[in-house]
Amino acid sequence: MERQRLAGKPIRLILLKARQWGGSTLILLYMAWIQLYHTENWHSLICAHFKDASTTIRGLYSQLVDNYPAGRLPEGVKLVPYEGMRSVRLLAGRGCRISVCSAENVDAARGADYSMAHLSEVAFWADTPGKKASDLVRAICGSVPRVPLSMIVMESTANGVGNFFHREWVRAVASESDKTPVFVAWHEIEMYREELTVSPEALDASLTDYERRIKEQFSLDDEQINWYHNKSREYPSHDQMTAEYPSTQAEAFAASQVCVFPAAFIEAMRTQITPAVRTMDFNPEREEFFNAPGAALEVWADPCPETELGVKPAYIVTVDVGGRWSGADWSVIAVFDTRRDGRLELAAQWRGHVDHDILGRIALALGRHYHDALLVIESNTLESQSLGVLERIAASGYRNLYQRVCYESADGRQEVRYGFHTNVATKSAAIADLMALMRDGKLIERSSAALEELAAYARRPGGSMGAPDGMHDDMVMTRAIAAYALRQSHPRNLLRFKK
Repeated sequence: MERQRLAGKPIRLILLKARQWGGSTLILLYMAWIQLYHTENWHSLICAHFKDASTTIRGLYSQLVDNYPAGRLPEGVKLVPYEGMRSVRLLAGRGCRISVCSAENVDAARGADYSMAHLSEVAFWADTPGKKASDLVRAICGSVPRVPLSMIVMESTANGVGNFFHREWVRAVASESDKTPVFVAWHEIEMYREELTVSPEALDASLTDYERRIKEQFSLDDEQINWYHNKSREYPSHDQMTAEYPSTQAEAFAASQVCVFPAAFIEAMRTQITPAVRTMDFNPEREEFFNAPGAALEVWADPCPETELGVKPAYIVTVDVGGRWSGADWSVIAVFDTRRDGRLELAAQWRGHVDHDILGRIALALGRHYHDALLVIESNTLESQSLGVLERIAASGYRNLYQRVCYESADGRQEVRYGFHTNVATKSAAIADLMALMRDGKLIERSSAALEELAAYARRPGGSMGAPDGMHDDMVMTRAIAAYALRQSHPRNLLRFKK
């Protein structure tokens, strides 16, 4: 916050924290400092999930004014009621109003001009049919100007994935938001330490593998890891402990009852994330790509030299088919390098909304560009809406179009069809194949957006799997289909190629 203030920028922050850090206290006092010493008539709003919580936070303001060192406050400063309104206080001597509201009744905040907004425990703001957290935030922050010393801070402990706070955190981490993301882990909080009652050697012997790993990873001292070791015994599962006292942001959001991929897998892959070396667009008339800043195709690695090609396809291109219009599921084309035995390494990715015939042409062009890659197109949508897309690719003579064996003819003969068909059996198998690659460190991810989709991918109450409400899983499915195809492409299996 101070770095942004000194740079003359609007102060914008999203804060993810472990329990009992005092983030609300810090934000409130920083806002008070701005009102006391830097501005006049600079009004602020505090909004938590319940009004009592908002009022409690504002109560810190009274403690601040009452306990400030003598002679240090500006002349005439005191906190007084404002116009008989219970939800508003006036900082007399500075002309600043401090208002409170709740996510349950944000209408109380409408109509005022705020320069600073503190949104507390946003992950717990409930979405209902008539009220969404995103609408509440828009209503609160709409009046905050983008000028120096203006301030919007969204802070919370995590409350699972797929909710508004998680989506905003993902956007901030991907640099798609106006807010700077800040994560405070448990080991950054000074009070989380406990004196040893045993020898250091005895403590080390009692630690779990996970505790030994984080001790080394974060250079924790004996008192810190001793506190963590003893505190974790209060919880029936490791996942519940990490949800309350996360060491990493992935742990903070992990919902052990629903997340398919363990937080440890996600965190181990985070170091692989790198920016694309270029972005490109597609010219349908010339069937070629050209460099274009901000375009839909991200490229991390060009095709390898032909001298490095093996007998099998060196690349796998997978396609998850989405909708044509903005707001529909995304269509995603992912290109994976498979030259390192048993590994999938992302080389390029296209993501957007486009007509299915154009999508097929983009996928075909990418397949050809990457040395006639094994082209695996999810066929469910195309079979019901655009079957000609697969037929045109097959008719083009492309020699590595994925086919599957079907047992649907009346006499029991095998039928072969183009494309990967997603059903309960194939989806479960594909996710299991992807899980195995992640566990063994053989999925080399590059896309931060894809990693966040993997982190949020959830198991639903009925047993099905998919993205939480408000999120997508199109990139997850391209990885899962590629993992399935990689296993099937082993000589011992029955994958067939169009010659």
